Order: sequence, then structure tokens, then C-alpha cells
Amino acid sequence: MQENALLEMRDISKEFPGVKALDKVSLTVRPGTVHALMGENGAGKSTLMKCLFGIYSKDGGTIVLDGKEVNFKSSKEALENGVAMVHQELNQALTRSVQDNLWLGRYPTVGGIMVSEGIMRKKTKEIFSDLEVEVDPSAIMRTLPVSKRQMVEIAKAVSYHSKIIVFDEPTSSLTETEVEHLFRIINMLRDQGCGIIYISHKMEEILRISDDVTIMRDGTWVATRPAKELTMDEIIKLMVGRELTNRFPPKTNEPGETILEVEHLSGKYTRLRDASFQLRKGEILGIAGLDGSGRTEVLENLFGAMTKGGGVIKLHGKTIQNRTPKESIKNGFALLTEERRATGIFGIRDIRENTVISNLNSYLMGGICLSDKKMKEDTDWAIQAMHIKTPGQSTQIRALSGGNQQKVIIGRWLLTKPEVLLLDEPTRGIDVGAKYEIYQLIIDLANQGKGVVMVSSEMPELLGVCDRILVMSGGQVAGEVDAKNTSQEEILTLAAKYV
Repeated sequence: MQENALLEMRDISKEFPGVKALDKVSLTVRPGTVHALMGENGAGKSTLMKCLFGIYSKDGGTIVLDGKEVNFKSSKEALENGVAMVHQELNQALTRSVQDNLWLGRYPTVGGIMVSEGIMRKKTKEIFSDLEVEVDPSAIMRTLPVSKRQMVEIAKAVSYHSKIIVFDEPTSSLTETEVEHLFRIINMLRDQGCGIIYISHKMEEILRISDDVTIMRDGTWVATRPAKELTMDEIIKLMVGRELTNRFPPKTNEPGETILEVEHLSGKYTRLRDASFQLRKGEILGIAGLDGSGRTEVLENLFGAMTKGGGVIKLHGKTIQNRTPKESIKNGFALLTEERRATGIFGIRDIRENTVISNLNSYLMGGICLSDKKMKEDTDWAIQAMHIKTPGQSTQIRALSGGNQQKVIIGRWLLTKPEVLLLDEPTRGIDVGAKYEIYQLIIDLANQGKGVVMVSSEMPELLGVCDRILVMSGGQVAGEVDAKNTSQEEILTLAAKYV
């Protein structure tokens, strides 16, 4: 083992049917440091960490933790031996309380028999107090926004007093304030001698928080460098194997006449109070706002995924209801949801089924059976158009990287030929190269006359892709700005208007 190494993974290999996910990858983490792990979607980052955490069984290589060779057979064994992992895709018991989720599988008991709610609540409050996490331990998990659920998951990992903690895209659903909070927690853990493995596509974060950076490409190790010696351009070149001179494609779309009018939209059971706006043909309209501002609720109420409290929706001057997603799809709407795993993919189904699921009527032959040939052709189109990395159409979608799952969902909706595309965090958890492809796709759709409404918590993304930006605050529209003539400061000022 290397001197001063807390964790050493040597020549780790892993194969799945039809694909070599890891090919002799090595990683060394020093105590009291943050080691960033970077690479495009499908590079093998999460697979490497799942081999460490006992979710996958490695095919070859050696793992040495604190001077002792280990080979965890389960995540429970990993946690008991000082390795914790905060997953990109949250997998929580949504109908249970926060404290139940925190202590699941290790409930504190009285006399080794009875579960003690009092002890559990006391310990939860102590952990939250130490980490300055403001969440009610008795709250039901599904009632919390994604960002709060993410902080609960982070607190759970810290509660194990682990030697190594893996953070897989931990800020993908956090606001800027919550990101700062997370960084304070990470710095505290680093000062305590913990080894942090930090997976992220956000290079500004990597360069700010990391001590060392390892870059992977196509399942192989590319480089390990001190973070202070790297620039953003160098990281991109190492990740994608080529120069990427611009983060955003040129905006070639030209908005035309108004196609969608929304008047005083509100949600019956959500925080959305009042949203009015117009969308033009060929326009990309961004929606900005802080967590809890009602950004996502605008899209969900427009799509019929949530019950409207009131308001009018007009498409081409004609009032429509969009009471259900089925009705919305019929009216030419499509919604890409924020939580890919929970509300986007059918994890145990294959790529083809996930691609064609929203467009089944178009494959009917004689109203009786589905055309396998047509479904195969459309899935082939989606794989090629979206540049999806997959061994084939029969691969289960859950075996793909998060970014490739996202591409499948976008391809699915494009097959419905939508007129209005609603995108909620479309590049969440996607690498810089794939992001550019998604941006170009969005602009191409606008060029085809589609109207696009896009929610994003990344302001550079909104400024780089959108024509106009609607700013939400406290469940209502706080203002509207021209993307070409505004700044992040102006958007943040509007976002705080009704807080």
C-alpha cells in the first residue's frame, strides 16, 4: 500500500454483458483530503464506487482500506467497516419518517428488544444539530423537497462515523445556499481526517473543494493530478479526449408567434400561488428561482401531474384543461421530470420499452398488436440521435449511467412529437460533453418550431441557452428578464423578492 493512503483501489475491473465497465482502474485516497472523481457519463465512476461499496462484485483487482485488504459483499458490510456512500439517485422509504430513514436497519433499542422512538429522535436531533441541518425528524420523507431529502441522506452517511464517504453528484438538487452548507460539512469531515471521494460534473465545485482529481474515460484511468494544478479546460480535455472550446452552442433559434398563454396558474395542493406567462413558437423560456419557489410546480401543473387550483391554459388561443398527463400528451405537451429514477425510468425494463412507452398508440397494427419492427426502428433512432451508450436495446435501463438514462427519456418524449416541451433540470447529473449535446438538441427543437420551457438551478445554463427567463419567488412570478441583457445578480435579487 502507498504511504499515507487511507484507501487504495488497484487494477479494478468489472464487466457486464456486452460491455467492459472498468478496465484495471486504480484510485488512491489520502486521509483528510477530498479526492474528486471525474469523467463523462458511462466513464465508470459510479461503477467503481459501487465495487468499493459492495453493491457490485469486482471481477479483478484489490481494495485496501486503512492497511487491510477488504472485499465487501454488501453495502451493510461496507457501512459497518467505515465506508459510506451518498448516492446520486435517492433510494429512500418515502412513506416513513425522516428518523426512520436515518436509522433503518440499526434502530436504537431498549434492552435489545424494543425500538426506542425517544432515543432515535434524540440522536437524530443531535446529528442534525452538529451538521446544522434544519429538518423535522418526524416529517414524512415524501413531504420534503428533493434538496432536503438529499441533506438527510448526507446526514445519514455522516452518522456512521465513516473513514471514507463517497458523494455521488451531491449538489445536483441543492440550491447555492445548500451547496455552501454541504461544503462546510465536507470541510469539517476533512479536518477530522476523513477521506472524501467526490463525484461531480460541476468543475467549478471540483476546483474549489478538491485536493486531488482522478479523471476516467470509457472505463479506464486517464490521470490523477493535484486540483491546484488543473484548469477547467484541462479537465474537459482529459475527460472527453478533445478540446471543447464553448460550453454552449450558438443560439440559432428565432422565436415567432405566441403559441402558449398561461394566466394565473396555481396549484391546489402545492406552493404554486400565481404564475402568468406566454411562450412563443421556437422559443426557449427558462424558469429560475430558489428551492421552494414553485419552479417545478409550474411544469407539473401545466402537465396535469398535479391538481390545478386555478388558472387558464391556452394553446393557439384555445383554452385547454390538461387535467391529466394523458390529456396533456394528447394536446402536444411532454414533461421531463426532475427525479429521473423515481418518476422518469422503468428501471427493470429495457431500453426499447422505456423509449416507446409514451408513444404506444403509434405502433398499433390493426388496433390489436404492436409493431416490433417500428418500435425497433424508433429505438435505434433515439440511441443514435441521443448518442446513448448502451450494449443494445435489450439492456435494462437501470444498467446505464444517469446521463444515458436521461437521454433515453428525452428520446422517448421526442417520439411523441410534442409542440410544448417542459424540461425540469434536463442536464442534472450529466457530464460537460453530454450537456453540450443536450443544449444543441434543445436549440434544434426550438429551430423546428417547438416551444421549450426549461427549469434549471444552474444560472449559467439558463443564461447560455434561454431566450427569456421567468423568475419565481414564494410561489409566484417575481419578474421576467431577457437572457441576453441580465445577470446572475439580477436573477438572484428577483428570486429573493417574496421569500
